[in-house]
Amino acid sequence: MDRVKLFEQKHIRSAWNEAEEMWYFSIIDVIEVLAATDRPRKYWSDLKNKLKAEGSELSEKIGQLKMQSSDGKFYNTDVANTEQLFRLIQSIPSPKAEPFKQWLAKVGYERIEETENPELSFDRAMQTYLQKGYSKEWINQRLKSIEVRKELTDEWEKRGVKRGQEFAVLTDIITKAWSEKTVKEYKKHKGLKKENLRDHMTNLELVLNMLAEATTKEISKEKNPKTLEENKVIAKQGGTIAGNTRKQIEEKTGKKIISQSNAKQIIEKNIKKKLK
Repeated sequence: MDRVKLFEQKHIRSAWNEAEEMWYFSIIDVIEVLAATDRPRKYWSDLKNKLKAEGSELSEKIGQLKMQSSDGKFYNTDVANTEQLFRLIQSIPSPKAEPFKQWLAKVGYERIEETENPELSFDRAMQTYLQKGYSKEWINQRLKSIEVRKELTDEWEKRGVKRGQEFAVLTDIITKAWSEKTVKEYKKHKGLKKENLRDHMTNLELVLNMLAEATTKEISKEKNPKTLEENKVIAKQGGTIAGNTRKQIEEKTGKKIISQSNAKQIIEKNIKKKLK
């Protein structure tokens, strides 16, 4: 289960290992936060060499997981569990070290709570978006979109689609079919780089994206695709249905739905609405 955790509004990519009951965190993301460097990969490379020279076995025990990068694709990424990160933090001089340790402990505790009560994960996501300034209406749509996305990826896994590159390929096909833009083009349209595209969609964009993904899931359940190529056809069909809906709405309203608005504009609009 892949997640993005927030530490002081900074993204930390993470993954929960069900078998080990353990969080794994992207070391590059952690270093970028703690070392305040714009070259975290170089910092990590130098730190690994330093640890080896000192006789530390920590760097040799570091594993890798495929995690989503800023281009939407999945790459092997050095990861560490909580215990390894605690040891790694000792080698990174940073005034944020102690707050980060407290954050790690809190993340672990929250996961235990969420296992016992899954609704808490949605409650915490709600609070995170509220703190950023999103409206409750937008947040409800965003949380629903997470649920719809999970149902689709579960369906893909049942059909043998591999996480990472194959998920990204199918997502691109769906997005292109309903919005007439690839994920990369859509992000560029909104002036985004590393950010999650869905966090920068308007309410209507989220609704249409959900329609595309939900429709794709339903068609897949009926057609039972056996290959990636068959899944590609279904992804285009699902996206096209949502794309036709988009065109009908645009024809009736005379307005384009694919907006250049990103989170900043969406939040500013919500704040102005509150002040009226």
